[in-house]
Amino acid sequence: MKGLKVAYGGINAVKGIDFTVEAGEMVTLIGANGAGKSTTLKALTGLVRPAAGRVCYNGSDVTALPSHRLVVLGIALVPEGRGVFPRLTVAENLAMGAYSRNDAPAIRADRDHVFTLFPRLAERQRQTAGTLSGGEQQMLAIGRAMMSRPRLLLLDEPSMGLAPLMVQKIFETIRAIAAAGVTILLVEQNAKLALETCSRGYVMESGTITLCDTAAALLANPQVRHAYLGE
Repeated sequence: MKGLKVAYGGINAVKGIDFTVEAGEMVTLIGANGAGKSTTLKALTGLVRPAAGRVCYNGSDVTALPSHRLVVLGIALVPEGRGVFPRLTVAENLAMGAYSRNDAPAIRADRDHVFTLFPRLAERQRQTAGTLSGGEQQMLAIGRAMMSRPRLLLLDEPSMGLAPLMVQKIFETIRAIAAAGVTILLVEQNAKLALETCSRGYVMESGTITLCDTAAALLANPQVRHAYLGE
């Protein structure tokens, strides 16, 4: 992203930010509520149109592309609040994740891989998504995104509202996905967990990037420790 600005009405939610995520990296974007993190992910995925700036992916300017084209190119979003289709079954939600594909044998193999990552989804594949627990819905949201075979996976607040044991399971899976070669950009309120998971981080405040460093350096930064780690 270069010089990215996003405005809602007269409010500047994102104020000209620059950042980069290299192939194979795990990068986190941390900050307080209202800092502009989710808006940044929406701009990256074509859900909101930037007022200025560019989004480049794999060497190409994709700023003006619609969301469905970005999915085909390999960008997938796990949205804040999970966004599962509540009246569809688990299996049907996963099939929706593969809507842009027509390679049926590979789709079945990817669904089986999702069930390997999340065995609980295999047990509940005929259950409607709206009847799942919050943690199971988060598993489903990640699994649905993986069905598009992303090269870049964007995760927006994956730990929100989940019990600690479920958060641990979700983040173990995120690390496994990254280890398999998927690039990850993570927005997460739990700054300590995010920085312990990722290799680099950006700190966002009031629509601007105020810090960028290795995750280890940000964990040791007194400003970050006071503002985001409760120390």
